Amino acid sequence: MISRYVDLDVRPILRAGGEPFAAIMEAIGRLAPDEGLRLFANFKPTPLFAVLGARGFGNEAIEMGGGDWQVLFYPTGEADAYAPVDSNSDWPAPVRNVDGRDLDPPEPMVNILAAIEAMPTGEVLAALLGREPVFLFPELAKRGHAWRGGFDADGTTYRLLIRIGGKDAKP
Repeated sequence: MISRYVDLDVRPILRAGGEPFAAIMEAIGRLAPDEGLRLFANFKPTPLFAVLGARGFGNEAIEMGGGDWQVLFYPTGEADAYAPVDSNSDWPAPVRNVDGRDLDPPEPMVNILAAIEAMPTGEVLAALLGREPVFLFPELAKRGHAWRGGFDADGTTYRLLIRIGGKDAKP
């Protein structure tokens, strides 16, 4: 049960042309188990619903008018099926690397999917990305691959590891 919501207004960041994702993830990371996040944005942040859903957060979006939105994110206790695998697992070193930091969507996803098609079961691909690849996760799950990833401490690079699935792959 939520005892209180922590407010985060990202509208000034967005109006200045900035990317608020790191601030949002930092705020989520600081929440106590009984707290939720009340996010204010100047658009409905639909892609964020899947990202935080993968981390076990539900949401309620409320249009405030003038294009502004208030979204309540609250812990549900259940992570989404597309959540990355446990980062403590023992995976082999990556055999392929993809750097998609300077590419516009959907190029990083297309490049990663093409690269993993040529890899045998059990091998690992490492990717550097400029944003969390929320649309890639369902594709990886559909193909039976495991992954883990997260932003660097500065929030600018998302590091992703993908272990090629199949009957011999161990997440």
